[in-house]
Amino acid sequence: MIICPITYQQSETKYSAKGLKILSRRLTELNDLQFTAQELRREAASRSSKMSIQGVQPKLSAVLNVQKEKFDIVDINGKFILKPQHHIFSQVPENEDLTMKLAKIAGIEVPVHGLVFSKDGTLTYFIKRFDREGRNKKLAVEDFAQLAELSRETKYNYTVEKLILLVETYCTFPILEKAKLFKRILFNFIIGNEDMHLKNYSVIARNNKIELAPAYDFLNSTILLSGEVEETALKIKGKNKKLNDKTLIDYLGRERMKLSEKTIKNTLSDFYSLRVSFQKLINISFLDSNNKELYLNLLNKRMKRLGLK
Repeated sequence: MIICPITYQQSETKYSAKGLKILSRRLTELNDLQFTAQELRREAASRSSKMSIQGVQPKLSAVLNVQKEKFDIVDINGKFILKPQHHIFSQVPENEDLTMKLAKIAGIEVPVHGLVFSKDGTLTYFIKRFDREGRNKKLAVEDFAQLAELSRETKYNYTVEKLILLVETYCTFPILEKAKLFKRILFNFIIGNEDMHLKNYSVIARNNKIELAPAYDFLNSTILLSGEVEETALKIKGKNKKLNDKTLIDYLGRERMKLSEKTIKNTLSDFYSLRVSFQKLINISFLDSNNKELYLNLLNKRMKRLGLK
């Protein structure tokens, strides 16, 4: 049996029927990307000026061609983002896909995502754009750098306390969105994502309300960078390292967010109850054995620092 790179479930074929249905109910097979990882990076570089999506990781815009059972790379009107293997950092697609799956089972809203094979056997991460609806409708989305009137160059010049103010200012139901934000901040601490800057948070207008957009760009950056330099991109209580339960739960959750004891208790209970599920998902992921061990060790250490023993 093989493991489906979209669902992590055992399958007799490269992609399970369930995995294919996640992409499209009409999809019965999915062909590999007709590029090597190196060719995908070259394509990303050559098309970067034509895309609205930017960042450190190489990215490509794509649509799912159901008739030909494959992803087609496009310059405009893409419905998916493809992220191939990085030329420096190891297993970034596998890391991001696993982390987004962990976020999903933690109750964090995430877009459709998974891994697809390239013609050289490497894996590329795909994620469906959440700012597209139907054929051509574009939903209104603004990242927090835009809301704070900051740029890509100044996206780290902010604090989590100010992040809370943005939620209170722009979201329709701030109390609900602050609870979501609290869970995301704890999650990213637990899994070692030290790069949640302003452009990695967004609000979206849908269903007649403004709320936090689905999560994106979640990955364990700590194991990628081979060590803990910082634990959060945006400072909390004036610091971005040596965070613990007093900083994240007492100060952030209770004092600054003013969340109810029930909300805090339920959030912590969710993480505690998911510990074994997290470990199982990491162990069946497409990370190599070394990265799995690093991921698990960090997860256990961070859980203990929050008192989730």
